[in-house]
Amino acid sequence: MPDDFLALWAPAFASETDWLAELAQDDGLTGYEAPGLPDAAWVLGGMYERGATADDSVNHSQSRDEHPGPGWERLRWAELAARIGDAVVPEGLYPCFRCFPSANEPGIVSGSVEWPTEGSLDRPTWDQLIRFLTAHSLQGANTACLASYNPIIARDFEKKQVHSGRLGDAHALFDHPDILYTPSNLWAADRSWVVCTDYDLWATKVCGPRPLVEALLADVEIEAVRLPWTS
Repeated sequence: MPDDFLALWAPAFASETDWLAELAQDDGLTGYEAPGLPDAAWVLGGMYERGATADDSVNHSQSRDEHPGPGWERLRWAELAARIGDAVVPEGLYPCFRCFPSANEPGIVSGSVEWPTEGSLDRPTWDQLIRFLTAHSLQGANTACLASYNPIIARDFEKKQVHSGRLGDAHALFDHPDILYTPSNLWAADRSWVVCTDYDLWATKVCGPRPLVEALLADVEIEAVRLPWTS
């Protein structure tokens, strides 16, 4: 692993995730989903809609999602839901490929939508989330954090990959040299908040203080929703 990444995010003990395993009551195979601490919101992954001038050569992989490029516009979940008559996230479901069932009907989206990435936030949404976490952490950019990657995306079922660093350097986690996903879990060392991105989902759960969650829900740029049945 390149030294420049490790200079920002040093390897940490696998035992750093023990509290998350206990909290989630799970083995963390796809990431640890924490309950609301004391509140929670889901930050929805970015999806995009192709316009008339879009580059038709776009071919995204499953991970490390970037903006598709010229001619593509951000499509908010709420906008698509209103357009096709579906719920943003149907009650009882998690944000995943099962959302927007009406989109499967012929002629509804006809290949014009770039769906969110499973198991990883897109870069614009990741950067926005880091700004929110920084603004709502007592130490700001200097907040000590830990990041862990589930064994599926780390491609290592023998040992956990955990790193420690500063919240101000969290943007670098998007460009991990060996893993093409954002962390499965990112949390403040004081455990005041924890971010959970499950391998199978299109969104990231943010658990933490109510002011943080309320700010995410009220923002006009990032798109976040409460899903009480997941807390």
